[in-house]
Amino acid sequence: MDIKAYIESGILELYVAGQLSETENQEIYDLLQQHPELLQEVIEIERAVVKLTAAVSPRAKGFSTIKERLNTNETKVVELQPKKTNWINYTGWAASILLAVGLFWTLNQKTDLEQQIQTAEIENQYLETQIEDARADLAATKNLLNVIRDKDIIAVPLGGQGDFASSFAKVYWNKADNTIYLDAEGLPNAPKGKVWQVWSLTLNPLTPTSLGTIEDFNTDDNKIFSIANANKSEAFGITLEPEGGSKSPTMEQLYTLGVVAAVP
Repeated sequence: MDIKAYIESGILELYVAGQLSETENQEIYDLLQQHPELLQEVIEIERAVVKLTAAVSPRAKGFSTIKERLNTNETKVVELQPKKTNWINYTGWAASILLAVGLFWTLNQKTDLEQQIQTAEIENQYLETQIEDARADLAATKNLLNVIRDKDIIAVPLGGQGDFASSFAKVYWNKADNTIYLDAEGLPNAPKGKVWQVWSLTLNPLTPTSLGTIEDFNTDDNKIFSIANANKSEAFGITLEPEGGSKSPTMEQLYTLGVVAAVP
């Protein structure tokens, strides 16, 4: 909408003067709520009307003075009456506009307050969720610490292999409940289309048994995974395999390997 052209059209002056139809008045009223520039223009027109009202009385006095001077020459003068303006209509429209502005401001304040309340409620819910998550993480951390500090736990370091010498991991094996806890912080994120696969190995003869793939490796923050292991493992290895895993390890993609120390 061309605001400048609309103001220059003179329709706002007609609106203030009450010379438009009800439909036109409603249309302009709607526009005033949408465009602050139009509302400001209407307010300026109202101010001009008030100033014009104040100027009427002195002008009427001037007509009387001119008449007296002309009468000294005995000239017939036709008295010109100032054009009467229906200021009641102007005042009524001014009051309507001010009322509309007040209502519009009140509705905006109410909407803003409701939005602030809704935002505060959402923030409270988010904070409560964070607190619950933190409590759950703390409980899980305490449980993990209790597990790896158990005197019967078997810790197996897994060193980097071949071209992946910088990789590392560590297995904590709890034979009592046939579970290993794999700390894989030393492995990079799996590339697209690939997945990390964990292997239990017996050495003589060399026999790999899959302990499964780590599907959520890239999205897990702690990189610690609990894996069932009921095998008589003599070593553990981790390879990078195609999505879905492999039946046997791809030795060219063997990142880490560690041998279980002999228990005296």
